[in-house]
Amino acid sequence: MSEAVRNLEPKIVWKHFADLNAVPRPSKKEERVIQFMVDFGKSLNLDTLVDKVGNVIITKPATKGLEDRQTVVLQSHLDMVHQKNSDTVFDFDKEGIKMVIEGDWVTADGTTLGADNGLGVAAIMAILSSDDLQHPNIEALFTIDEETGMTGAMGLEGGILKGDILLNLDTEEDDEIGMGCAGGVDVTATRNYNEEEVPENSTAFSINVKGLNGGHSGMDIIKELGNANKIMNRVLFDGFTNFGLRISEINGGSLRNAIPRESFATVTIDTISKEAFLFETGLLINNLKEEFSTKEPNLTVEIIEIASPEKVMELGVQEGLIKSIYAAHNGVYRMSPDITDLVETSNNIARVIVKDGHIKIGCLTRSSSESNKSDLANSLKSAFELSGFDVDLSGEYPGWQPNVNSAILDVVANLYKELHGEKAHVAACHAGLECGILGQNYPEMDMVSFGPTILGAHSPDERACISSTQKFWKFLVEILKNIPKK
Repeated sequence: MSEAVRNLEPKIVWKHFADLNAVPRPSKKEERVIQFMVDFGKSLNLDTLVDKVGNVIITKPATKGLEDRQTVVLQSHLDMVHQKNSDTVFDFDKEGIKMVIEGDWVTADGTTLGADNGLGVAAIMAILSSDDLQHPNIEALFTIDEETGMTGAMGLEGGILKGDILLNLDTEEDDEIGMGCAGGVDVTATRNYNEEEVPENSTAFSINVKGLNGGHSGMDIIKELGNANKIMNRVLFDGFTNFGLRISEINGGSLRNAIPRESFATVTIDTISKEAFLFETGLLINNLKEEFSTKEPNLTVEIIEIASPEKVMELGVQEGLIKSIYAAHNGVYRMSPDITDLVETSNNIARVIVKDGHIKIGCLTRSSSESNKSDLANSLKSAFELSGFDVDLSGEYPGWQPNVNSAILDVVANLYKELHGEKAHVAACHAGLECGILGQNYPEMDMVSFGPTILGAHSPDERACISSTQKFWKFLVEILKNIPKK
């Protein structure tokens, strides 16, 4: 079915997307896709540069008649989020994405699709490879590692780019024009613990939280979806409080920028309390399913009796772990007081690992307000430190402050209305676009963001709308023909 994607319209975009999706490109392992882009640029006899951190820059001269227009930077990121369903057998380091067409959508077979931001990359490749499209001077900027730290954008030095305007192609609703975004910071709590022998006369269970939607921890945080780590913690808290449950291992969530879909724990209970534990936890599971019946209809919590593990956590640290996760905020923290329906500040408790005497909890805190980002990060830090954790704040990046006087925003918004007979939704988004970082070294560059409709980004349910991609492509082509003069 991946080959059938090449025949979708616009073929020039989907062909490049299929080529790109054949190349493994996880964040921080972009060597193959960097070489892929270098080979692509050189095959077109275009000037191609790889900067010191791995960003690829390909330049293309203006077409005849548009030499007097401002230079445009077309920007997308090369890496993609690697997520798969637990029952999907797939090696992201070796295999290309297996794409499937379902009506008006392209999706993948049990994995993320890579449309975020692969369709943006493919559209830029289409502009570079075309010989009949009108455009001004183009600087195509393909950044690396956007999804796990934005180190590509952070490492791009000032002076390399000469463009006046930057079009970021990483927005995921085709009627939206981005003019600002949230910044973020990673909050990581760690602690060691002593392992103890499993108490005598114990029964062991595997607790499995599955079936959640997951999604983008910024754009989807407003949907109030279930977080597998928080749901698991409720089950563990109840079992510990009422029946002295002991934890052996926890493996919950995956990437910081993905809302956790699954969590798995190995626990023990005094055998004498087994039936009461199963009954009480069954009631809790029913309550959880009822709470999430609208948002998470496929939520399942399984309790399966298993062979006994070798060790469990020491009690004092276990109690601190459970209570600190309970206390730590997850989800929307504050809505924007200035922009309707925009999340200002949020946190995603993305990863919980307990194994072999070590605990690691990973969160991603986002905000368009630097002060509130710091406030929530300090709140999380305090919750974990009160339970004896060491807490590290790292990977901080700034937001993109909206520029209501943006000239290119006026051009793009007016052109959208001319093409579609209605106004675009001009807004800031609760996600980490690279524009804010790029603007630090290029403060005079005028920026906007737009793109095709993509749903379920950062999850195996990710899908890209075919008709929306056609709309997006037509919009991009028209924008390039209407770039203002220098």
